[in-house]
Amino acid sequence: MKRFVEFLASMSMASLMLASCGGGNNTNASQENHSECENKCCQSALFELGNGVNVSHWLSQSDKRGEERANLITQKDFDSIAAMGFKHVRLPIDEEQLFDEQGNRLDDGMDLLHKAIKWTLDNNMNIIVDLHIVRSYHFNSENDKPNTLFSDPAAQQDFLRVWRSLQNELGQYPNDRLAYEILNEPQAPSCAAWNEFVANYIAEIRKTEPNRQLVIGSNYWQSTSSFDSLSVPANDKKLILSFHDYSPALITHYRAPWTVQKDFKGDVQYPGFSIPDTSIYANMKPEEANMLRGVNKESNKEILEKEIMTAIKAADSLGLQLYCGEFGVYPNYINPEIRFRWYNDMVSIFREHKIANAHWCYKGDFPIVKEDGTRNELPAILTK
Repeated sequence: MKRFVEFLASMSMASLMLASCGGGNNTNASQENHSECENKCCQSALFELGNGVNVSHWLSQSDKRGEERANLITQKDFDSIAAMGFKHVRLPIDEEQLFDEQGNRLDDGMDLLHKAIKWTLDNNMNIIVDLHIVRSYHFNSENDKPNTLFSDPAAQQDFLRVWRSLQNELGQYPNDRLAYEILNEPQAPSCAAWNEFVANYIAEIRKTEPNRQLVIGSNYWQSTSSFDSLSVPANDKKLILSFHDYSPALITHYRAPWTVQKDFKGDVQYPGFSIPDTSIYANMKPEEANMLRGVNKESNKEILEKEIMTAIKAADSLGLQLYCGEFGVYPNYINPEIRFRWYNDMVSIFREHKIANAHWCYKGDFPIVKEDGTRNELPAILTK
């Protein structure tokens, strides 16, 4: 998520990269598109999503182990999520939490994974198991070594091993209750490289699970801007297309400590240009001013909707369900009124276009609960 925000600050560069990925032909729009509405309805009947939430920083992006990890998220949390009105959970998982470096099963982590699934299903919610980080790939490039997943055949074999092991664990669960997300926020060298990569792993999963719902995102951190270059296997209707949305970055990540704009403490607004008074650039160092110019963009509901339309059109052309797997506003410093305006616009867009969605996150950096575990103001907005 962090690097995705930095990506938003360099959209002009990304546009040049995307130009080399090919045009809209890669979406396989020429495949069968009869009864598009019927296809989308069938998808909905097979795997209901609706409003959801990410249960993050537990089996992913966390150093906690043993009792501390086991007590961080319990059945009570899943009961609470369901009581708030959410219909599904997206559960990020990391390879290192479930398998050692030799690929052996780590029983304590895997036990928590199965408990999370049981707690979700017992609450009549569905679940997406999202492979968030593997040893050869971190979406923030925070591995101990460089990302090698898209360049090293050995790393790709390890990735296949992880998914085969996960299928052995998860294949027992009903196809209409549990889905797999193959990889979070990919950043392959090109869109064509990602298309080939994901097609190969879809084919591998389909060998044993032809009816499992698979969540597939576009290249470059699942940005909507790269959706017109996403290609998926023709005639596979058990796919869900996913994007993540943290636009505009100065609003959704205002003073977030992991971002390039973390030190900017000036006034921001939404709707409108994120920085309304650009005269402040004159008193800044050139590099800081240039960085802020890159992320200072005009935004409102109409603009947000237009950005998402690329993904909507791609999903419609394929007759597939569309899903926003992550969105949210970092709450620590931003004016609450600005934050709520953004949330209301995003939720309205999702509702109007029937886009399933999962807020980032439950507890952690973008929480929907207070420190005592009770709901804050967000669930009423997100589930209305």
